[in-house]
Amino acid sequence: MDLTYVTYACEGGIATITVNRPDKLNALNEAVMADIDAAFGHAKADADCRVVILTGAGEKAFVAGADIGELAEQDVRGGKAKSLRGQAILGRIENLGKPVVAMLNGFAFGGGLELALACHLRTMAVETKIGLPEVGLSIIPGYGGTQRLPRIVGRGRALEMVLGAQPIDADTAFRFGLVNRVAPRAELRAVTEELVKPMLRNGPLAMGMAAEAVLRGTEVSLEEGLRIECDLFGIVSSTADMREGLNAFLEKRKPTYRSA
Repeated sequence: MDLTYVTYACEGGIATITVNRPDKLNALNEAVMADIDAAFGHAKADADCRVVILTGAGEKAFVAGADIGELAEQDVRGGKAKSLRGQAILGRIENLGKPVVAMLNGFAFGGGLELALACHLRTMAVETKIGLPEVGLSIIPGYGGTQRLPRIVGRGRALEMVLGAQPIDADTAFRFGLVNRVAPRAELRAVTEELVKPMLRNGPLAMGMAAEAVLRGTEVSLEEGLRIECDLFGIVSSTADMREGLNAFLEKRKPTYRSA
């Protein structure tokens, strides 16, 4: 896999995707976004990958935001096209079928936070801050921030962050439910691995379907969400993974999943 701005490594079932543009604080431009998309496509196809950790190179930034130089040149058509491309890439991350954790080792602003919001879980270094500063530049979040953030933290807190355009610290992010774990930067990798390691023991297909049920179900009525859950429960009940998981439990042994 030939990538310029992203690195990919997989060990012990955990794939680490690192945005690697530290001289620009890992800022997103079209080339970086293409590399991120390619890396996640590889993770989806990688049989050794069970969980993905997404992070940024260096200690200053996870992803500091979008490349302002690119944004300054866009018009109506270009802005809409950029938004659609970014939303499509982040949508593929959200629907990867494998758990994805954003490890916020540094600043995550604008598109960087939107990238993290597309991940299923988030951990954050206590030394850093995150936010959506777009309206301070007379633009708005365009990679899904106005939609995913309120689904995670609620409408009131989302509007406070979007309209105020002010960064929040790790304690506030944890209190808002925006991040799942907070730790000093030096301990963040260990804390993130502690979060994901239990997932390595679970049925891969079941985890993907459970995540799908949560993501789709929280966007519809409870009645419709229950139908989604029921349909996915039926699908997973037809899999070899389900039979292996249940038989392993009954036989008091460790399961071996074919889909892993």
